[in-house]
Amino acid sequence: MSIDLKPNQNNLSRRKFIGIVFLAFCLLGVLVAMMGLISLLIQVILQGYEWVTPNLIFNYPSRHPEQAGLWAALIGTLYMMGLTALITVPIGIGAAIYLEEYAPKNWITSFIEINTSNLAGIPSIVYGLLGLSIFVYFLKLERSILAGSLTMSLLILPVLILASREAIKAVPSAHREAAFALGGDKWQVVKMAVLPTAFPGILTGVILALSRAIGEAAPMVAITALVYITFIPVTPMDRFTVMPIQIFNWVSRPQDDFRGLAAGGIIILLILLLSMNSIAVILRNKFQKRSEE
Repeated sequence: MSIDLKPNQNNLSRRKFIGIVFLAFCLLGVLVAMMGLISLLIQVILQGYEWVTPNLIFNYPSRHPEQAGLWAALIGTLYMMGLTALITVPIGIGAAIYLEEYAPKNWITSFIEINTSNLAGIPSIVYGLLGLSIFVYFLKLERSILAGSLTMSLLILPVLILASREAIKAVPSAHREAAFALGGDKWQVVKMAVLPTAFPGILTGVILALSRAIGEAAPMVAITALVYITFIPVTPMDRFTVMPIQIFNWVSRPQDDFRGLAAGGIIILLILLLSMNSIAVILRNKFQKRSEE
């Protein structure tokens, strides 16, 4: 009795062909995306590298392109991100610990989890309008750096909660069981076993969330209203501007030199973002090795 293997061989050949076609489409999509990104970066670098000078960094905005700079926007961005981190990091990590380690598995917890995921996908301009209504007008914070920081905290808080929860969820259950076996209570297990192991992932989520906030312009358009700032904010109640708003302001000018200035500002912003992402990778690898030891 002989067995006909041709149908199986034909099915195998067809599956291999479908796999090759699917892989080709995936590679084509990646190639198209990379070509668009690379072409955009090349255009920005060619148009703005001549404007990346000390004057661009340390000068205040001006109606003369050769005298204009990012100093007020750069300090405003760093100030806002510092306040945003102080507000968001404790709340985000605390919420993630509660939802993952303490919250009972009921419909209330499920409702919170679903809405946290949904809030992470809401367009940023919605948060800007929400911050304008609540912080600027209702709480009378005016268009201050505190109002901007609270608005950006609302924007990145769901992202930070989700990233921290995933980092905590990735901790092996054996670590918790071993800590309980040694006589630790719930908080001691979380503090001594869970958080040290999850810390690299949590830290990465914090820096990536802050990196997203740095590049967001839509919420700041609603909060700062495209103000022309020629001073550095000192207190949280001072008016401010940020780098995306200053770049947008330069792009909207009719002079060609301001477009080159905007390209130079984009280069500075990209350097800042890449530096934060690089720090995230370095710290994650450092603490991950330490936790493995």
